[in-house]
Amino acid sequence: MAGGWRAAAQAGGMLLALLGWVCSCVTTVVPLWKSLNLELNELEVWSMGLWQVCVGQEEGVLECRPHGSFLALPPDLRVSRLLMCLSNALGLLGCLLAALGLPAWTPCRHPPAAKRRLLLAGGAALGAAAVATLAPVSWVAYNTVLDFWDDSVPDIVPRWEFGEATFLGWFAGASCSRRGGRASRRRRRSAGLCVAHERRPPRVPPMLSPPPSPAPSSRVPIAPTLPQ
Repeated sequence: MAGGWRAAAQAGGMLLALLGWVCSCVTTVVPLWKSLNLELNELEVWSMGLWQVCVGQEEGVLECRPHGSFLALPPDLRVSRLLMCLSNALGLLGCLLAALGLPAWTPCRHPPAAKRRLLLAGGAALGAAAVATLAPVSWVAYNTVLDFWDDSVPDIVPRWEFGEATFLGWFAGASCSRRGGRASRRRRRSAGLCVAHERRPPRVPPMLSPPPSPAPSSRVPIAPTLPQ
């Protein structure tokens, strides 16, 4: 029964990590990091991503234009491009390593020590992918808040707000970090138990000894006397 629950928990953790990686890839591609609503023209909604800027109209027409130059982008978007691409690569590597390290993965029969190393490496890669996802998303969100509450900008000027990709990126980073942390803690705990089991001296069953022989008597036998 415990083995079934453990296998189900491991499968759920892998699905959570895979979902986080897919959300990270979607966050990298979609142009929904920032949104802008114009009060003068409420029929248009502007949105910005790492790769392009889009304008959505009420008729359902969406026009997108890629960014002109990488060096012309703000520093937060330039760094976010690099970190998100790195996060996608680390997330894919972490999912593959963690899948190979699961005990329920039978096509590749590795020894238990190799599986522990694979799962630990997969958890570390997923943790790094989570950091590489949360850092750019949080940086862009922080700059968006600063620009929104900037008193030096007139109130008539429209301001950028959070887009849907911001919340999707936070969810992706949290999913990858949770799976990576659980894998690392589980592998450390299991490794410690295995080491303790290996260091424990083997129990030798007691050997049956023959019953002790009776001790010799210290009395000197007295010779019988013959009657005269």
